[in-house]
Amino acid sequence: MYHNIIIVGNLGRDPEMRYTPSGQAVTNFNVATNRQYTSSDGNQVKETIWFRVSTWGKSAESSNQYLKKGSKVLVEGRLNPDQETGGPRIWNRQDGSAAASYEVTANVVRFLSSRAEDEAGYSAGESQSVSEPEDIPF
Repeated sequence: MYHNIIIVGNLGRDPEMRYTPSGQAVTNFNVATNRQYTSSDGNQVKETIWFRVSTWGKSAESSNQYLKKGSKVLVEGRLNPDQETGGPRIWNRQDGSAAASYEVTANVVRFLSSRAEDEAGYSAGESQSVSEPEDIPF
């Protein structure tokens, strides 16, 4: 059996790299994907899904070196279920509303932002497009 997921989105914050006791590099970062559509009652709906991505080895080192908050990225990998629920990790936001995040182990990480875009940086309120008319809010 096999599954594969492809995510295209923007980093929500700078990547964090660490090393395992055996010396293997591991980098974690969050990717937000957005979908915008008009509901049946005519209202614009924005839907954001967060993915927590882990990448290992050389890919981890490159990701930590070249990615930063706002960078556009394509991640290909596998979903990791929450050990307790068997699905996404469920948690409560500060306002008490329910939220979920999906854990992904990356096999491939492709940098989609140009150097100029990464050097210019993004403010939290800016929207960036990702090869579709949907906007990413980072």
